[in-house]
Amino acid sequence: MRAARRVRLRRVVIAACVAAAGFATAEAQFGFRGGEFANIPARYIPGHLPDRNFVVCRLQYTQVRREPSGGGWRTDYPYGEINLTTRLAELTRTPVSRGADGRPNHYVVRITDDELFECPFTIASDVGTIGLRGDEAARLRLYLLKGGFLWVDDFWGDAAWEQWAGELAGVLPPSEYPIEDVSLSDPIFRSQFTVTKVPQITNIGFWRRTGGRETSERGEESRDPHFRVIRDQRGRIMVVMTHNTDVADSWEREGEDPEFFYQFSPDGYALGINVLLHAMTH
Repeated sequence: MRAARRVRLRRVVIAACVAAAGFATAEAQFGFRGGEFANIPARYIPGHLPDRNFVVCRLQYTQVRREPSGGGWRTDYPYGEINLTTRLAELTRTPVSRGADGRPNHYVVRITDDELFECPFTIASDVGTIGLRGDEAARLRLYLLKGGFLWVDDFWGDAAWEQWAGELAGVLPPSEYPIEDVSLSDPIFRSQFTVTKVPQITNIGFWRRTGGRETSERGEESRDPHFRVIRDQRGRIMVVMTHNTDVADSWEREGEDPEFFYQFSPDGYALGINVLLHAMTH
């Protein structure tokens, strides 16, 4: 039964991607093509949003250490969020904010910007390199407790986890807001698609170097992918943490190699859309 559901999901995602192939001239066979830290200028959130439809904001932060294959806050920007919201619009009825060119809008936001509170959903990658000042930690705490949502992704191994967890403790003290590993029976894994595992997705460069046979970027140290959360006092998930996996690469790089797409993107989109829908409805 589970295998049949996975096959159906894969077919639905592939059909949506193929149908969208003519969406814009810049789009590849499946989705907009990403690039290894494409150095695209940051598109900061404007003071007045063009509409009130759904949009993803990328959290800009200060990088205080480096990780192999990491690019700080720019990791997976901007095609991770562009492709994810494209598929969200295709696979659900969610109205997505779009620009004049038809592409989904996406914004970068600094933690201390007032516009942070205009963002219904924020993401951050490579957070094993993050450093937060006291005012940033206080601002992020206020955002999360007032209803904001943050998904951090693409950080691998013990050192990256310790760096992130240490900085997060200054935002949400673990004595009040403990980090928990989430059971696959949790409703977040069934918002639309039934997710039966936390997928371990590697970046496309590592995948190519290992011939597609290896997914753990730090060997045995990162063998097990984790899906962890922090909830508020009412049980609402405020922070999602996907550790030892690079879910956003399954979105960002989907148009660059069909084999990479087939191996990772259906699972990556199933999880991504479930998280988005859960964040919007809880």
